Amino acid sequence: MPDVRLSSPQGRWILLTTVLGSSMAMLDSTVVNVALPRIGRDLNVDLAALQWTVNAYMVTLAGLILLGGSLGDRYGRRKIFVIGVVWFASASLLCGLAPSAGVLVGARALQGIGGALLTPGSLALIQASFHPDDRAKAVGLWSGFGGIGAAVGPFLGGWLVDGPGWRWVFLLNVPLALLCAPIAVRHVPESGGSAFRPRGAEGAGTGGAEGAEGGGAPGRFDVLGAALGALALALVTYALIEAGRGSLVVAVTAVAGIAAGVAFVYVEKHHPDPMMPLDIFASRQFTVVNLVTLCVYAAFGGFFFLTALQLQVVVGYSPLQAGTALLPTTVLMLLFSSRSGALADRIGPRIPLTVGPLLCAVAMLMMLRVGRGADYLTDVLPALLVMGAGMVTLVAPLTSTVLASVDTARAGLASGINNAAARAAGLIAVAALPLLAGMGPEAYRSPDAFDASFRRAMPLCAAVLVVGAALAFAAVRRPPPDCNRPECRTHGNITTPPLDPGRIGGGATPGGGAPR
Repeated sequence: MPDVRLSSPQGRWILLTTVLGSSMAMLDSTVVNVALPRIGRDLNVDLAALQWTVNAYMVTLAGLILLGGSLGDRYGRRKIFVIGVVWFASASLLCGLAPSAGVLVGARALQGIGGALLTPGSLALIQASFHPDDRAKAVGLWSGFGGIGAAVGPFLGGWLVDGPGWRWVFLLNVPLALLCAPIAVRHVPESGGSAFRPRGAEGAGTGGAEGAEGGGAPGRFDVLGAALGALALALVTYALIEAGRGSLVVAVTAVAGIAAGVAFVYVEKHHPDPMMPLDIFASRQFTVVNLVTLCVYAAFGGFFFLTALQLQVVVGYSPLQAGTALLPTTVLMLLFSSRSGALADRIGPRIPLTVGPLLCAVAMLMMLRVGRGADYLTDVLPALLVMGAGMVTLVAPLTSTVLASVDTARAGLASGINNAAARAAGLIAVAALPLLAGMGPEAYRSPDAFDASFRRAMPLCAAVLVVGAALAFAAVRRPPPDCNRPECRTHGNITTPPLDPGRIGGGATPGGGAPR
């Protein structure tokens, strides 16, 4: 039974460690978009290289995040967390020193592997370490500090790009890791593996350990499933980014990506301990909410990728101004996401999951006013406030509904699948949207060309959100009153829904995660 109290010195060290670790990954996901124009000019690359700068990280993170949680269960959550922190920082150092776009993209893929190791571990350590009476407060403090980090991210990224340069967006992770890793080794108790196996804590079918009353023997890792999932995402992403070239290689890559996806489904169906058990989709509610997630986070991924460029390339903002301009959405999420979740508990998720995407769709159409000479107060800010209101309305109910749609023993797995689906949707959108909007490889160097493509892209994002709203209205139903409830109540990340550990035997769960 975990017994560390939050008021103790060790409890405060554990909280600091997990906040630092999760902040590394969260900061990285929010600051890179602001740096893209400077990266492109400094390395003299086309739009495809900028797309890969974002997507190389997302491919490995989305493909491996479920496996990362189960590694902690098998070998020790603190051990895997520390490895993830060191791995992430080492890859960040390589990103900051990258002499070319190829090295930068490769280092970003390595960063994603580190993120897949540390992201599930941060909340899992809180769940496994703190006394049950203090756990809810610890999670609340951690998620609140994480939300503040998400709010500061775009501003900090813009300041770094304008000041010491874009490389410091990545180099900033190194001192954070040098602070985080030693504290974790010294002050955080080990859990998972042979060190700690809480009663009923590990749900079956998570690609890691099989839960049993009083402990259980670990199952076999679904390494092949994880590899096939990441490979399918990488190949499809490559085909979409390079589709404008129309070469035979692109066609072959697209077919190979589809084949890898089919092989992934086959492996998950037949593996004794699959990373993503297909029978979880027998829940109609779970399937529908994940389809809504794909629509919503595809639109969000495309929106924030293109808007950070639009504000700098077309409107003429500096990186600092662009990062600051995007703050309202994150601040609204941080302030009101918990209240939105409480409202959805009272009225049910159907209305929030319908109204939220529609508000975001309206915001994206309002962004059509943001062009040359746009005024922040009359053109940019109103659209971002409506966008933030829509995100506040839908994000917390989406996570609550995902958890409520499965058995308690699978809550952590369900949250992890939903988070991975959102990340996959975002990376596919970043790959496909420039192609669909007719954005040429040098468009980000021309304000007129980029503005024209942006105006074609925003209605496409809005249309995807409308599809998500229609799905929610048609198929989402109120969950039963005794269903799972999320432990993370505050959320500040604008690019993915929160991972949530659920409540599995009072212990940590695989896939538990990022701040809400």
